[in-house]
Amino acid sequence: MISQRHRPLVYGVVLVAAIWLVALVGYAVAKNSRVTGEKVRAYMRGNDLSQLSGAPRAKAIKKLTDQLNALPADERRTTRLDGEWNRWFGAMDDKEKGDFIEQTMPTGFKQMITAFEQLPPDKRKKAVDDAVKNLKKAQDNPELLAQNPDRQRPPPMNEDLQKKITTIGLKTYYSQSSGQTKAELAPLLEEIQRTMESGKLFRQR
Repeated sequence: MISQRHRPLVYGVVLVAAIWLVALVGYAVAKNSRVTGEKVRAYMRGNDLSQLSGAPRAKAIKKLTDQLNALPADERRTTRLDGEWNRWFGAMDDKEKGDFIEQTMPTGFKQMITAFEQLPPDKRKKAVDDAVKNLKKAQDNPELLAQNPDRQRPPPMNEDLQKKITTIGLKTYYSQSSGQTKAELAPLLEEIQRTMESGKLFRQR
């Protein structure tokens, strides 16, 4: 039996142990619920969108939308470069592609388009060239290749598409594009936004 003198000490130890237990459980739950690129890729591998229709199909696309929006920028890029990404997009119709891209573009995307429109032609071209170069570098990343040795590599960015973005203007071209074209543009647009937000484009002469 615990003596009256030691009782507060024992209660204190029990309370501290309970707090630590709650904290550890909370950490484990948070860790398991955190969205990662690997979890998103596993979700795409485990679900065949082409076999779904109606409400289950809409629910599957909504879940992928929410997962992608929860990823940090680097993991978004890696996920977009995975072969499963192309498989899912190939199964979407044009409206689904357009809606999905609109709902998953990163915060500040519209501001980026406005800023891009205000750049002189040479800076626009520089932004597009840098974005294409960064995408190719990411695709050739040895770590990514090791993780997905059999993945289907995305097709190279269409040069005609790059020229139209530079000459016509990103805002005009994007607003008039089909869902398929927006899907093709999405990785490039995110890289352009990265470049502009880093400030490197404006520090270069």
